Amino acid sequence: MSPPRAPQPTSITVHQASRVLEVGFDDGARFRIPFELMRVYSPSAEVQGHGPGQETLQTGKREVLVEALEPVGHYGVRPSFSDGHDSGIYTWEYLYRLGADEAALWQRYEDNLAAAGVDRDAPMPPKPGRACGSHHS
Repeated sequence: MSPPRAPQPTSITVHQASRVLEVGFDDGARFRIPFELMRVYSPSAEVQGHGPGQETLQTGKREVLVEALEPVGHYGVRPSFSDGHDSGIYTWEYLYRLGADEAALWQRYEDNLAAAGVDRDAPMPPKPGRACGSHHS
C-alpha cells in the first residue's frame, strides 16, 4: 500500500489587501492563511533553527506582505516576504497544516511571546554577527 497522498492545492491566491494566502485543496478544504502566521512559522532554518529549542521567535510581522510566490517543483512554494525573508520552502502539506491548525498555532505563538516577555509588534532585534564559536579578546 502506498502512503496516503497529501492533499494537493487546486488554487492559490495571494490577497495583498487582506494579507492572506488563500489555498484550496483537492479534498475540499479551503484556507485563508495570514501572511503573519506564514512568516512566524516559516519552515526555514533561520526561523526554525537546527533542532528543537533553537527556534527564533519572530515579532513585528503583523504588516508583512508576500511580494512573490515561486513554485518549488511540484511540492510547494517559496514566498518572498516584504521584510526580505525568502528562504522558507512551504510544502503543500505544511501549508495545509498551517491552515488546519491555525487557531492552535496562533495560541502557541501568543504563549511563546508571553513566555519571552515580548510584544507581537516588537521589532526584531538585529541579527547577531556570525560568530563561529571562536571569540578573540
